[in-house]
Amino acid sequence: MSEDSAKKPKGGKMGLIVGVVLMLVCGGGSFYAVYSGMLALPLPEKEPKPHGEAAKFAEPLPTTAFLPLDPIIVTVGRGEALRHLQFAAQLEVEPGAHDAVALLTPRAVDVLNTYLRAVEPSDIEDPAALLRMRAQMLRRVQVVMGEGKVRDLLVAEFIMR
Repeated sequence: MSEDSAKKPKGGKMGLIVGVVLMLVCGGGSFYAVYSGMLALPLPEKEPKPHGEAAKFAEPLPTTAFLPLDPIIVTVGRGEALRHLQFAAQLEVEPGAHDAVALLTPRAVDVLNTYLRAVEPSDIEDPAALLRMRAQMLRRVQVVMGEGKVRDLLVAEFIMR
């Protein structure tokens, strides 16, 4: 070691002390400016109104009722291509029509059973097949139940075995 480096005091602590003091002075001054009203920050309203996509979900949900249907297992295909389709669904019904739809549930199951038995395995292999089939089944159920009683058909299970 040389004599110059041994005699030189290290000045790293002085910069740290100055930095901490400046931080405290600036933070305290900022707090005082906001607290005293010299610097007014805009305060949000009590409940900000959602914009865009969030606005759809902010509205209250309409009342709805669901009616589960008995699971259906049908044989699909012929010969060696014989397979089984397991199907379960629920009907979304208007709240006032729940009892009327519940009485006609066996007819809905019959219509769905008949439709599903007519489906070929090749029809089901397409990825968009479930969307088309769901629309077909919903329309058939709505015809059986009467207009304005069934809102939607919710598919719970759709399994080929």
